[in-house]
Amino acid sequence: MFTGIVEEVGKVASLRAKPQAMELTIACSLILEDVKRGDSISINGVCLTVSTFTHDTFTVDVIPETVKSSTMSELRSGSRVNLERAMPANGRFGGHFVSGHIDGVGVIRSVKTESNALTKVIEVEPELMKYMMHKGSVAVDGTSLTIFELGKNTITISLIPTTQEDSLLGEKGIGARVNIECDLLAKYTERIQTAKPAMTRSWLAENGF
Repeated sequence: MFTGIVEEVGKVASLRAKPQAMELTIACSLILEDVKRGDSISINGVCLTVSTFTHDTFTVDVIPETVKSSTMSELRSGSRVNLERAMPANGRFGGHFVSGHIDGVGVIRSVKTESNALTKVIEVEPELMKYMMHKGSVAVDGTSLTIFELGKNTITISLIPTTQEDSLLGEKGIGARVNIECDLLAKYTERIQTAKPAMTRSWLAENGF
C-alpha cells in the first residue's frame, strides 16, 4: 500500500527486454536507505518487487500483464521515474490509499498555468469515469491528486509547486501518456454493491436447506 506522495525521482540505469516482459534497474538514493529483497516500490505508480539491489540501484521484474496495462513499455535507459516506498504501518498518511495496481492509461490533453498552479486535463478510458468524482482522489503516475473538474471522458487536476518540483508530472506535456489508478474505495464500493449475494433461496435449495 502506498500514499501517492512521491519520495524521489530516480533514473532507469538499465533495461533488459524479455518476451512481453522486462527487467528494470533503477538508480536512486533515498529509496535505498532501508531497502530489502522483496520490498514493494512504486515506479510511476506501478507496484513492483525488489529482486536485487546494490548501494545505488535496485532491480525489479515487470510481468507481461503490467507491461500491457501501463506505460512501463515506454521507459528507456535514462528515463526518469517517480518512486515511493510502501507505506510503513507507523508512518504518516499524507495522500490517499494507493495500491500500485494500474487501472488504465490516460493522455494529457491540455496544460495551463494558473498563478502558482499547473492545471492539466487528462483523457481517461471511458470505463474508468464512473470511479471519478469531483473533489475525489486519483493517482496519476503514482502521484496522489484531487480531481477539480470532470468532462465526458476527462479529469482536470492541478499541481501545487511542491508536486511540480518533487515529481515528474509537472514536466509532462500535451500527448504524454500517464498511468491512472482510480480511488480504491470507489472500486471496492462498486464491487460490494454489484456482487451477487452468495446466500440466496436457490443457493440454499441447491445445498439442501
